[in-house]
Amino acid sequence: MTIHRKRNKSLGLAELIAIALGGMVGGGIFTILGIAVSIIGNMAPIAIIIGGCIAALAAYSYVKLGLYYKDEGATYSFYKRTYTSSPFSASVVGWFVIFGYISTLALYAYTFSSYAISSTDFANVVWIRKAIAIAVIAIFTFINVWSVNGMGKIEDAMVYTKLVLLTIISVVLIQHGTTDFGTFLDNMVLDAEKSNVFSILIVASLTFVAYEGFQLVINAVNEMQNPEKNIPRAIYAAIILAILIYVVISIGALFAIPTEEIIKNKEFALAAGAGNVLGSLGTNIVILGAILATSSAISGTVFGSSRQMAVIAKDGFFPHWLSLRKNNVPQNAIIAMACMASILVLLGGLELILEFGSITFLLVSLLMAIANYKIRDKTNSSKAITLLSILGLGMGGILILYYEFTNEWEQMLAIIILYLVLAIFAWFYSKKVNKDKSSM
Repeated sequence: MTIHRKRNKSLGLAELIAIALGGMVGGGIFTILGIAVSIIGNMAPIAIIIGGCIAALAAYSYVKLGLYYKDEGATYSFYKRTYTSSPFSASVVGWFVIFGYISTLALYAYTFSSYAISSTDFANVVWIRKAIAIAVIAIFTFINVWSVNGMGKIEDAMVYTKLVLLTIISVVLIQHGTTDFGTFLDNMVLDAEKSNVFSILIVASLTFVAYEGFQLVINAVNEMQNPEKNIPRAIYAAIILAILIYVVISIGALFAIPTEEIIKNKEFALAAGAGNVLGSLGTNIVILGAILATSSAISGTVFGSSRQMAVIAKDGFFPHWLSLRKNNVPQNAIIAMACMASILVLLGGLELILEFGSITFLLVSLLMAIANYKIRDKTNSSKAITLLSILGLGMGGILILYYEFTNEWEQMLAIIILYLVLAIFAWFYSKKVNKDKSSM
């Protein structure tokens, strides 16, 4: 994904779509499926589609800002350049974006470990799962620090192989499932009657983290062909393809795996279900697909987010030592990202990490929509669509917080405290930047 952008100086539409899909289809579907089914049953595919629509609304402002600024710094740079007189705003966005990436890094690693040991006797041993998650973060940290240039072809192979495997998994599950289409529709109607609109929208909001990654296209603006046409084409095409992939996988799982099994084994539901349908071969195919999906996402997230962290640190909003590079590699930022993701793995379970990631990227995307609205005349943006984006993203964040308050208020409290801590650090560094400027 991100490594492509360092190796190729002329990226076409196909490569850009692959970059976005590599970032989005990175283990999210393996994680969200069990949680979605546990809340709304067979209505999960509908929620996944709605989540994709929310992602498309978020993408609208990213596309408009990306075409206007043409800045590879993307989210952080867009906000900093829109609100030039507010260092605190830029600092807050920088802190939130980076910790959003840290949460997705933890999510991918946790999913990797859940599937890696899903067919063993240790499948439900939490400390072993967390140890493996931290180990895989360490492996890709080492690779990014010492062998970045050698990862390009490996990354390509992982991205394309995982897409092929996900397609095979979906088709096999649908063909060998015990549920026919009529029964599936009947179950969907029953679940629709039991689930209220709020539950469906809450799940749709939770799935937003599975669409995080389309922003990677904008990071490649300096190395792509015809950005005016290819940025919107690549991002919207990738989101549509991700929706199709996620929906087909979720339908395949619901056709082949009893909902109670998906809920029981929600952290590795596809592997457990495929094993019941196809035996060890099915389990191994799913495990391989999940490992490839999460591995490529971990590698790309470590690579890209560490460089963004170094840029933010260079501007003074993170400690200066995080901006230091050796052979153009921000080793300190890479190691810091890995350490913080490992701490999050230790402290939180799958749902906490998922919900923090979803809220964070909803919030950051909301800030991008607000920034785009501020300069909508310059970006030639539709006022109606931008306002709809603000409404949709704002409602998504509120719904997740409502779900947390009514079901897991301790988790909600932990998330709010974390945001307050991040805001305090952002305020401290923005004051430091202001002081340094005034003393010059």
